[in-house]
Amino acid sequence: QVHLVESVGGSVQAGDSLKLTCTTRGMHWGYFCMAWFRQVPGKERTYLASIDDRRDINYRDSIKGRFTLSKDIRTSTLFLQMNNLTPEDTGKYYCAVDPYPCSHGTMAQESLVGFWGQGTQVTVSS
Repeated sequence: QVHLVESVGGSVQAGDSLKLTCTTRGMHWGYFCMAWFRQVPGKERTYLASIDDRRDINYRDSIKGRFTLSKDIRTSTLFLQMNNLTPEDTGKYYCAVDPYPCSHGTMAQESLVGFWGQGTQVTVSS
């Protein structure tokens, strides 16, 4: 059974940095894609970034240059380094995974992603 667990987020000030971790268990696929999403109350989850089975990384335009996705290949642990945070970055952050065939295109669509973590809250104050 696939199990994804995000690290505890937290409350920070604008301009601060925060790193999220997603640990995984039960993923026995040879190839898979992983992604980070963010959700604010009353809205669907918004795609932020993904890494595909070739280790290519894609970012949503609005976070380019501030957020960095990385992955520990050995443990399939996913990270999201977030710098220069703003109040608009406030939300619940979710880790997601889907087995091959997958792509940045499929990972960017919430309805096509098969497995999710429980989410972690990040609050940025001005």
